[in-house]
Amino acid sequence: MTKIGYFLASEEHGPNELVRQARLAEEAGFDGLWISDHYHPWIDEQGESPFVWAVIGALSQVTSLPVTTAVTCPIIRIHPAIIAQAAATAQVMLDGRFRLGVGTGEALNEHVVGAPWPPAGERLAMLEEAIGVMRRLWTGEVVTHRGVYYDVDTARIYTLPDEPPPIYMSGFGPRSIALAARVADGYVSTAPDPEMVERFHKEGGQGKPAQAGFKVCWDEDAAEARRTAHRIWPNQGIPGEAAQLLPMPRHFEQLSALVAEEHVAQNVAYGPDPDAHVEMIRRYADAGYDEVYVSQIGPRQEEFFAFYAEQVLPRVR
Repeated sequence: MTKIGYFLASEEHGPNELVRQARLAEEAGFDGLWISDHYHPWIDEQGESPFVWAVIGALSQVTSLPVTTAVTCPIIRIHPAIIAQAAATAQVMLDGRFRLGVGTGEALNEHVVGAPWPPAGERLAMLEEAIGVMRRLWTGEVVTHRGVYYDVDTARIYTLPDEPPPIYMSGFGPRSIALAARVADGYVSTAPDPEMVERFHKEGGQGKPAQAGFKVCWDEDAAEARRTAHRIWPNQGIPGEAAQLLPMPRHFEQLSALVAEEHVAQNVAYGPDPDAHVEMIRRYADAGYDEVYVSQIGPRQEEFFAFYAEQVLPRVR
């Protein structure tokens, strides 16, 4: 049975609100939590971007649900040796319920330290080396590493969990999916595309879990829900590689001006009809994902959780 989790959107909500939503998600019967890791929101209208590791620490104190970062980029903004320490601490605080979701990231978040933004192939190579560095550090041994992209000098992580956190990797193209299948413990995506899941399994990921997430917008007025989704998350409709290349929220706003409300609505379950929400979840489940994470757009959080608890989750289970 596909598990249904809640996707905490760090780009749209402050840290205390994210913690509150985590409580509501568990009370409503969701099976787990995703949380995004950003330095900037996609656009200023979203308006938030708290430090994810501080929020995860707070989540560990208020929920018994598993938590996955969706996703962290351990290649530029934060050195993989530091991410390894953060993830180890998160795994300890969550009593083994933490999964480190990783990806090659976006210039939007990574350019802030002044480093150049590498091409996609180089970012994949950096991510592979970063994963190796983190796994060595999770052994508890003193690690010295002189790699192509990273140096680590006699580093040891002292606070370690009984078992290291599993690493789930995001991938959309053939090369990234193949790398995820080879080096990761699970797969992360946002596309209800069965070919991606099949490729992950065929390339070496057979038996490993696959997660995906998407946006919804509950409102008793379907037209208002569509408007809210388009106002807050128009970047959902930006195609291609632009999301990885644009460095500032204003660039996403400029490009989002070309995205019609109808286009955003194609990828978002919206309104008060439970059938629309159930259908979207089933699209992802039918594509082969083991876990599906849902994120409510906008301020109607209490109503959303009540709606899902009463009318959506019982039907998809």
